[in-house]
Amino acid sequence: MENGAAERWGFRGNQVLDKAASITVRGVLRKVISNLNPQDRRPVITLGQGDPSAFSCFRTAPEAEEAIVDAVRSREFDSYPPDVGVLPARRAIAEYLSTDLPYKLSPDDVYLTVGCGQAIELIIKVLARPGANILLPRPGYAFYEALAAANHLEFRRFDLLPEKVWEVDLEGVKALADENTVAMVIINPGNPCGNVFTHQHLKKVAETARMLGILVIADEVYGHLVFGSNPFVPMGVFGSITPVITLGSISKRWIVPGWRLGWLVTNDPNGILCKSGIVETIVSYLNICADPTSFIQGAVPQIIEKTTDDFFSRIISLLGKTADICFDGLADIPCITCPHKPEGAMSVMVKLNVSLLEDIDDDMDFCMKLSKEESVIILAGFAVGMKNWLRITFATEPPFLEDGIGRIKAFCQRHAKKQ
Repeated sequence: MENGAAERWGFRGNQVLDKAASITVRGVLRKVISNLNPQDRRPVITLGQGDPSAFSCFRTAPEAEEAIVDAVRSREFDSYPPDVGVLPARRAIAEYLSTDLPYKLSPDDVYLTVGCGQAIELIIKVLARPGANILLPRPGYAFYEALAAANHLEFRRFDLLPEKVWEVDLEGVKALADENTVAMVIINPGNPCGNVFTHQHLKKVAETARMLGILVIADEVYGHLVFGSNPFVPMGVFGSITPVITLGSISKRWIVPGWRLGWLVTNDPNGILCKSGIVETIVSYLNICADPTSFIQGAVPQIIEKTTDDFFSRIISLLGKTADICFDGLADIPCITCPHKPEGAMSVMVKLNVSLLEDIDDDMDFCMKLSKEESVIILAGFAVGMKNWLRITFATEPPFLEDGIGRIKAFCQRHAKKQ
């Protein structure tokens, strides 16, 4: 090819996608991981991503494994599934979620997705009309911001307040919203903060949304994974106050993120989402996207029905134990402050005081040097909207976590400013 010939081609990569991908949790962690020192022979301690499935103590329930085998052997799920998902799975999920609600969901309220990630993508695309904006929590889950940017949906960040156990700054929400605001997102139990919203606070969120004329997108992928004083209350409880779209999956509660089975559920007893055309648009999008694997869908009823309470109790007890290890271990590190002990989910946000450290510029510099010097991977807080904070995942084997916290402490001691 002659010099300069390629410049005549008209195609280019989508730079909006490139920029959006760079701010995701995966994008930031990939950069941190790239700084590992190959000469360090110690095992890499990964405390940056909420996937405990690699650890034997967090293996899924045997009933879930058997359900997959039975679904495959039945030969009933070898064909393309319906766009909205197979009916038995949608019925099982509707019944499962209805047990915590003051009204019953119908299978027609449930749409199956390729994990919770596709459920997020689905609702972002549905709401991304020209000129619209969406309100996202800070700190939050960067996937929402990346998808909003990629779909030209303006996003505005409202704060979660660490001094109030990470409650939503409702006055801030009111100040951000305008006539083009379509929805606000809440994540409960909280990722990345490990908080669990109270019934009273969630009701105030619903009342605020109703006053603003917007719907609430409730990301409940960590639903029921609580081990503190506050019980899990699904946002759908307040569906009669304001329309609620619940996003969830089997990924976290059953410890199977790789199975990629999620859902989007409309909690709307007043029928507002149908009247506004949102439901029709959801179905339209499902007509043009990929479906969850058919035999995973087929296994869902058995997974939900036959998994024992003992399995869930064991997982919650283990998460409570590792949350204690994380919180207590970090308390001994002067440059790190944990505002609240985590009460749910699998991660915690901690504040980094870089003024107490030598040769550390900010949270990303901390994570990059920690990776290189100690082979420990954690997430820089800017990736979830909080500069000079850190997100640490505690859903790991206890000895593994203790080793990781010990290495973080050694790193901080080594870089501490001399008095």
